[in-house]
Amino acid sequence: MSVVQSLKRKVTDQAPADKYVVWVILALSAVGVVAVYSAITYMAEVRIGTEPVHFLTRHLVRVGIALGAMGIVSVIDYRTLARYSRIALVGALLLLAATKIAGLFSEGADRWLQIAGFGFQPSELARVALVLYVAVLLVQKQEYVKSFSRTVLPILFWVGLTVGLIGLDDLSTASVVLLTVLLMCFVGRVSIVQILGLGLLGAAMAFGVIANSPDRAARVESYLGVNLFASTSTEQVMDAGGERYQSRQARMALAMGGLTGVGPGKSVQRDFLPAPYNDFIFAIIAEEYGLLGALCLLFGFCVLLFRGYLRIARNAPDPLGLILATGLTSLIVVYGFVHASVSCGLLPVTGLPMPFVSYGGTSLLANGIMAGILLNISRHAQP
Repeated sequence: MSVVQSLKRKVTDQAPADKYVVWVILALSAVGVVAVYSAITYMAEVRIGTEPVHFLTRHLVRVGIALGAMGIVSVIDYRTLARYSRIALVGALLLLAATKIAGLFSEGADRWLQIAGFGFQPSELARVALVLYVAVLLVQKQEYVKSFSRTVLPILFWVGLTVGLIGLDDLSTASVVLLTVLLMCFVGRVSIVQILGLGLLGAAMAFGVIANSPDRAARVESYLGVNLFASTSTEQVMDAGGERYQSRQARMALAMGGLTGVGPGKSVQRDFLPAPYNDFIFAIIAEEYGLLGALCLLFGFCVLLFRGYLRIARNAPDPLGLILATGLTSLIVVYGFVHASVSCGLLPVTGLPMPFVSYGGTSLLANGIMAGILLNISRHAQP
């Protein structure tokens, strides 16, 4: 009881967190619960032979854990968390390395690590730790932030190690993380030339990974509609049942939804889309609630972008809060828009979940932690 009272006193003694961010995250989580229950029905009943309520209960527990983590982290000073960011990043890198040795295969990539019966994705934890530590490095090196050897090289070491380990199995996550770090470097006053150089280096590495992976190459080629790499064939690229299948089914879901949708729980494309409860949850929402429902969902991420950039980051009490709020906001919002763009056919299929909406334990927890840090920065805001 004393622990509860102590926590309650700690919360009441602090300034209130950004209420708009809180309400948007709660709304996204509620939409996700309804959408996941609808999207997972076919898989549960037909493919697995169990009740959908089983998966709904699991998702509710995970959402509760994520929101609980958000609440706890929101009362911990973000500067305290930043002090342990290097330890957290080293631990995450060790877990990523362990995944290469003893990882579980999931859709062609050993991204999962199982410990004591619990499976999780170390890449989700690594991206949070990396954003924290890069913000710390940028603040520590402000006196010589334009120096390549003293600033960019140390950042490049940690970013290259983390993004490289993630990108071996999950190139889309690595790309978003790298984009976020580049934006943080821009806010942290790193030279534009050096930022462009890092971006070009990342693009070259991504091209090399794609060129040496027939599956990734076919995915990019099917999106572009041309055969570019020697490791793939024209028949493989143009196969309607191959890499193009998922994107086509997602666009069909959007078309069937029209303006107002077919109605809650009445999705047809959930029976055809692979992982509709995760990778293509936006397509299911657009089908059931139409263009209006999809736009409302995207509006929620626009609110997070506005509050994160123009309120929390802008009013942060110190450079650490500014850079950290920029990075965390970018990481959450870019994930959401990339997920929606994939469903609309604007980007190749990536497999990125929609924050707070898609089904998934580690992703929900990581997003909850990031949102909690963002809310804690808002508690210290100085207009």
